[in-house]
This record gives sequence, structure tokens and C-alpha cells, in this order.
Amino acid sequence: MKIIVCAKQVPDTTEVRIDPVKGTLIRDGVPSILNPDDKNALEEALKIKEKQPDATVTILSMGPPQAEDALREALAMGADRAILLSDREFAGADTWATSATLAAAIKKIGDYDLIFCGRQAIDGDTAQVGPQIAERLDLPQVTYVEKLTIHRDKLEVHRALEDGYEIIEMKLPALLTAVKELNEPRYPSIEGIFDAYGEKQVEVWRAKDLQVDPNHIGLKGSPTQVKKSFTPEAKGKGEMLKGNGKDVVIQLLMNLKKKHII
Repeated sequence: MKIIVCAKQVPDTTEVRIDPVKGTLIRDGVPSILNPDDKNALEEALKIKEKQPDATVTILSMGPPQAEDALREALAMGADRAILLSDREFAGADTWATSATLAAAIKKIGDYDLIFCGRQAIDGDTAQVGPQIAERLDLPQVTYVEKLTIHRDKLEVHRALEDGYEIIEMKLPALLTAVKELNEPRYPSIEGIFDAYGEKQVEVWRAKDLQVDPNHIGLKGSPTQVKKSFTPEAKGKGEMLKGNGKDVVIQLLMNLKKKHII
């Protein structure tokens, strides 16, 4: 089985700040990480590889040159091949243009049975790229996958819902998006780290290497434009009410009346 995992290097959102004047993300000094949901997607691919000795895992990403660090981490975890789509023509892409670029790269890779994506990237939270790739490649897709079982050329997938899950059976090739409940990503091994920074290489593909219309990628191919980014105003401090149950309830009711809430 040949598996492709689409992944993204993202800023660590616990340390993201917004420029109050420009309304843009301040990336200087903010560490970048492999998107968490993409790690779950990669882990599931690696688990399949462990059960099927002939399986291979290719990690695919689009981003600036420094995104190579995320791909090296994926190689250290056990991926066999890493491809980075990096070109100034890809810059400024929204989800539509990003999916067009990734789909073109997957077509170039050619031979695949299963494509994994994370549910969504923590820097955008759109959850659109995976489904858009599936549509561009005319593949069956299931999003929010929390459990996966392979039966020869079929998949049995548990799709997470707000109030439970649904079981879906589908044929290969297919595309799945993973949620964190699917598994617990492994840590890279010492041997894997040595291989990732030694023998294994990250292939870099430019726009000219893909059969894609220049008007459909990057900023030109992006119909979505972000008008403004901002940090929500901090809420006021909460008030702790002390006393026995009855006293606390009376205090709460009085406070709510003062604020004209009740």
C-alpha cells in the first residue's frame, strides 16, 4: 500500500501574537511545529506501514524553505519520502489555491492508495484543504476519522460526530482526515533522527515542476482574502463567591440583579 500524508508546518499558537497596527501575525521569534492533527494522520499511516511490510509513506507539504524542519521530523518518525513544495509563486495561497497545488503534486507522485490529512491546521482552523484535495482528485473522502480498520481493498471508518460516530465502509483509493482521538503520535527514535538528517533527503519541487496553471496557485489563485486579524479583548476578572451553598446562591442572585441580567 502506498500512502501520502499531507502536512503543514504551523506557528505554535500558544505563542502567536498579532501586530496591533498591521493586523497580521507576528512570526518573528515564534517557534514552528508540525501541525498536531497532521501528526495524527502521519501516525496512522505509520501504523499501517508496520502491519504491511510493503507499505510506503510519503509526507507532502507546501511552505517556505524552513518547513523542511517539519518534514525532517516526519522522516524521523518513520516516513519513507518527503516532498516540500516551495516557491514564491505558492505564497499567499488560501485553501483553494493550496489544495490545487497539493493535488497537482499528488498527481505527479501518481501511484497511491490512501491519502491522509489532518482535520485542520491550528493557524487557520478551516478544515477545507483535505476535502478540497479529494474533490480535485475525484476521490471518496471521510472527514473527522477517529478509528480505522483495513479489510483488503476496503476501509471501515468511524467518523466522529458531536453526539457519537457513524461507521462508513469505502473502497480505495480514498482520502481521510484525522482527529486527535485516532491515535497518540509517536516520538522520533534516535535511529530515525540520524536517518532523517543523514541518509534521507527532502525533495523540493517548484511551480515549474508541477502541471498547474499559474493563475490557480498562490495569491493569484486565491479567491479568499483576509481583511483583518486581531486579538480579542481580554475579559474582566471573575469573582469568587465564598460561603455555604445558600449564601453563595443569594450572593449570585443579588449580583445578577445589580447587572440587570435578571
